[in-house]
Amino acid sequence: MSQVKVTLPGGGSGRSLFKLAGGGVALLAGLLGAVVLYAMFTTEVKADSFAVRQVFLGPNKGIQEELFGPGLHFVMPGYERLHAFPRNLKLLEFNDNGVTASGDALNAPSIRIQTSEGYQVTVDVTIAYRILDPYKVIKSVGPGNLYETSLMIPRSDKVLRQKLGELNAEEFYQGSLRRAKAEEARSLLAADIKESGIQVWNVMVRHYTYDSRYQEAIEQRKIQDQTVFKNRAEAVAASREAEKNRVLAEGSALIEVEKERGRAEVKKIRADADLYYREKVAEGDLLVALAEAEGTRLENQALQAAGAGNMVGLKMADVLENAAVIVVPTDGQSGVNPLDLDQLIRGW
Repeated sequence: MSQVKVTLPGGGSGRSLFKLAGGGVALLAGLLGAVVLYAMFTTEVKADSFAVRQVFLGPNKGIQEELFGPGLHFVMPGYERLHAFPRNLKLLEFNDNGVTASGDALNAPSIRIQTSEGYQVTVDVTIAYRILDPYKVIKSVGPGNLYETSLMIPRSDKVLRQKLGELNAEEFYQGSLRRAKAEEARSLLAADIKESGIQVWNVMVRHYTYDSRYQEAIEQRKIQDQTVFKNRAEAVAASREAEKNRVLAEGSALIEVEKERGRAEVKKIRADADLYYREKVAEGDLLVALAEAEGTRLENQALQAAGAGNMVGLKMADVLENAAVIVVPTDGQSGVNPLDLDQLIRGW
């Protein structure tokens, strides 16, 4: 039977708190030894990582090209070591506020670019990249996070200053030009670090700020441009208003001409109608007069013929057909013969 003594804090005499059998101590020591060996002779590569092996001793010492994927790998302490690198998409963010899109994104200060006019533009940029070959990474810059501090930040800063510096301050306002220069920066940076085993996916200009001098100058220029545009628009509006008035005047004149032409045409039609009416009335009057003259002529001719007196008497009889009968003496000095027209005419 073995005893295990535990000395309590405060310096009291050692008392046997519990006793273990000899077999139990051996089991515990074995478990502790297994844990120590596990920790010493194994290395875990996480699911989103891969690793390369470095040998410290022997003829093959140095970085090995073989890649190790996720899982638990046996490693001989003092003889070799696994260097793990992330295989997922990484972000490098240049901004001064320290706020990143993800928790594992690398942050660096914003980029200050000197434009061709001498103004300074502060640009916030996000670069998306990933490691394709950790062997090339560790051979070119070394293990750990050196690829971030010794490769990505200085190379990206240099390329961004170069390509974005080709824009003048005014062109930063134009999104198409800004995106084109960002794409040129991505292509140049990708070609620059390709041999280091890193792939650049995208370069995004997220925000830009002008210094106060240029901000004031550009605001004044914008005001002047807007004033020029306003004056041009007013001039165009005035010319169009004059053109409209001219067209309206011409239209009104044409309307008056047409109205006058219509009134003249109405007068002409009325005059022609009046003339036609007068001509027809005159023709009618002439025909009536001719007919009356012809009737008079025929009557005169008839009265001059033999027996015309009798005809007149018959006519007079017809006239007196419904008249009251008056008896007058027909003989003697005061006698009247109503049928004797000659006597009646002489009496008148």
